[in-house]
Amino acid sequence: MLFNSIAFLFFFPIVTILYFLLPYRFRWMLLLIASFVFYIAFLPVYCLILLVTIVVDYFAGILIARTTGHKRTLYLILSLITNIGFLCFFKYYDFFINNFNSWFSIHLPLMKELWISGVIIHWNNTVNHFLNGLLGTDLAILRDIVLPIGLSFHTFQAMSYTIEVYRKKQKPEYHFGIYALYVMFYPQLVAGPIERPQNMLHQFYEKHDFDISRVSYGLRVMLFGLFKKVVIADRLAIYVNAVYGTPAHHSGASLALATVFFAIQIYCDFSAYSEIAIGAAIVMGYKLMTNFRRPYMSGTISEFWRRWHISLSSWFTDYLYIPLGGSRVAVPRLFFNLFLVFLISGFWHGANWTFIAWGGINGLYLVLGRLMAKPRKKWNNLLGINESSGWYQAFQIFTTFVLACLAWIFFRAASMSDALLIIRRIFTFKGPLFTDTFSMMAYAFFGIGFLLLYEIKSEFFPGKFTLLNNRHWLVRQVSCAVLLILILSIGVLDGGQFIYFQF
Repeated sequence: MLFNSIAFLFFFPIVTILYFLLPYRFRWMLLLIASFVFYIAFLPVYCLILLVTIVVDYFAGILIARTTGHKRTLYLILSLITNIGFLCFFKYYDFFINNFNSWFSIHLPLMKELWISGVIIHWNNTVNHFLNGLLGTDLAILRDIVLPIGLSFHTFQAMSYTIEVYRKKQKPEYHFGIYALYVMFYPQLVAGPIERPQNMLHQFYEKHDFDISRVSYGLRVMLFGLFKKVVIADRLAIYVNAVYGTPAHHSGASLALATVFFAIQIYCDFSAYSEIAIGAAIVMGYKLMTNFRRPYMSGTISEFWRRWHISLSSWFTDYLYIPLGGSRVAVPRLFFNLFLVFLISGFWHGANWTFIAWGGINGLYLVLGRLMAKPRKKWNNLLGINESSGWYQAFQIFTTFVLACLAWIFFRAASMSDALLIIRRIFTFKGPLFTDTFSMMAYAFFGIGFLLLYEIKSEFFPGKFTLLNNRHWLVRQVSCAVLLILILSIGVLDGGQFIYFQF
């Protein structure tokens, strides 16, 4: 069920009203049922996959807590294998098989190539035969039809639970329904934020009374998220999809504009989902972690990643970067850790070499940033540049945005060849800039201008010139009314899917 759909327009108030009407002891049950309904709206079979991982991780957490020695590690490994196994099967199976075949077709003689192909064909036939008997369908159809929405998100959230129990930083959850709700809580089930058990599990035991000021605030957060989605992100998507869909037919100028548009689109699209999720949780009394903090106001790529998709960045930091040694190792190993984490982060986003390239580019940015930190400081001191001056900070923000946009090309392009073509054409910068109607461009630039003013105000003048959260009731209501009018008048109200659903 999409947040920007008619179905959710009825689903959310019904669930929320029932939540406050029901006695406290039944609320977890209502939320769990609502979460199943929310997820089943995409495809019912998705819940079967979720249920398997929920059952495995629930018992794994209990067994990890009750045992000692190697058994604890074994139960953790079994839990991780189950979660990562589902993720690899549904998301990466075709990628690995296709690249495996491609590599052997180039590097092996004909007889070995035929042997390897025969093994793969036999494997596929065996699995297909098993699935036909078990489910009445084969491997290809199952992967094509049953690609769970948001699989990477709830997989990582489930993994954080068993890892934290293993580390003895979280007690096991013995209430199966509460644990299932932790994984399936509908506001953040599909695209995050990726929560930790320490933040969420205890909240399901707390009684949240109806509070009109809190409900009002949560609704305003949701409204602004919806505005960012349908008025800014989905408007920009029209131009981005047209240009990136056929990059060979567009000039370098229009490709550059589409790249900038996509940088704004993906930020507004993804942060909008997080804000609607956070707002929906606030209405019911739950607190989800902040997932975005004005990333395009960053002065370095390192700062950008401390502000962008914070729940995922912190997940990789805690469960991959730090176990690898983090920054407490020799410099070459530190650079390797940074680069490896971002390569894996890129691959997490999608089974395509473009995502791996995008992760690698960001990893390279971070390595070069650390290498150049001291030389840059010395150079600035030599030239008498004041790094705290406004113009220098603006230059840093602009440079970081340009670097992020160059990386986003690989994220958005359909293939590596398309990405390289786009970069080559952008640097020629020839041809017409606009390939769409004036009205479409006017809406696009209105949305970007609105966002830019809002981000600058929030970053450099926090607490001033507030509208949605103004202390005066009339200002708040008028601001909400204006946003609602803009949503209904120029918003793209076709229920377009959120970008990160594919991950």
